Amino acid sequence: MKKLIALLTVAGFLTFGISNSLLAQEENAQPVEEQTEQVAAPAAEETVATTTMETTEVADPTFHEVLKKQFIDGGWEFMSIILLILVLGLAVSIERIIYLTLSTTNTKKLLAQLEETLNKGGIEKAKDLCRDTRGPIAGIFYQGLMRYNEGLDEVEKSIVSYGSVMTGNLESGASWISLFIALGPMLGFMGTVIGMIAAFDAIAAAGDISPTVVAGGMKVALLTTVFGLIVAVILQICYNFILNKIEGIVNDMEDSSITFMDMLHAYSKKN
Repeated sequence: MKKLIALLTVAGFLTFGISNSLLAQEENAQPVEEQTEQVAAPAAEETVATTTMETTEVADPTFHEVLKKQFIDGGWEFMSIILLILVLGLAVSIERIIYLTLSTTNTKKLLAQLEETLNKGGIEKAKDLCRDTRGPIAGIFYQGLMRYNEGLDEVEKSIVSYGSVMTGNLESGASWISLFIALGPMLGFMGTVIGMIAAFDAIAAAGDISPTVVAGGMKVALLTTVFGLIVAVILQICYNFILNKIEGIVNDMEDSSITFMDMLHAYSKKN
């Protein structure tokens, strides 16, 4: 767009120069050399202007450069702590997400295979199937099958007890994420208070309230708050995703346990 404007400007200058030279030739009968100078001067001036416009074009800073500059301007003391909280929170969140993903089981497929194995191979084959299957639901079924000889009441008690243990394993680590969510904004607000104190100290030392004196402390105050809130937002999204995964797995555990008990009741009647 700038090059187009520059070309149009050059064309305008040239047209204006040529028109002036022709008019001057008709009215004043100027020499050819003077006409040439009048035409060439605007073109030379416009060439210099175009070159200056092109050289003064500066590439916009990248997002990484802007983020780095704001991080440094916010003060490395609190910014580093907030960054550490983000890293730790993301590490725990990623570990929980991977664990919960691996704990997810296709319960319909597992129950179908378990029913077929019970009818064809009995309890021992069913134990092997549950032991070789990944996930807490298969573990609950295995614990129930281990106590099948003690009666169905003991099987039910075992399923309830082991289900509580597995639920606790699924929820472990979530409290740390909620702690990091709370610490991010708290540290950001602490940086805000410290930045305001620094601004008032600068005002007291200068004996004058001016934008230049206050700007440094105010910038630190605002940047720490912004970064703290960004950390909280990112970790809150991860936390809600993890809670949703846990809720889904627990619901599958409860539903499949009821179906599993019905299956054992039917099996016990046949045998």
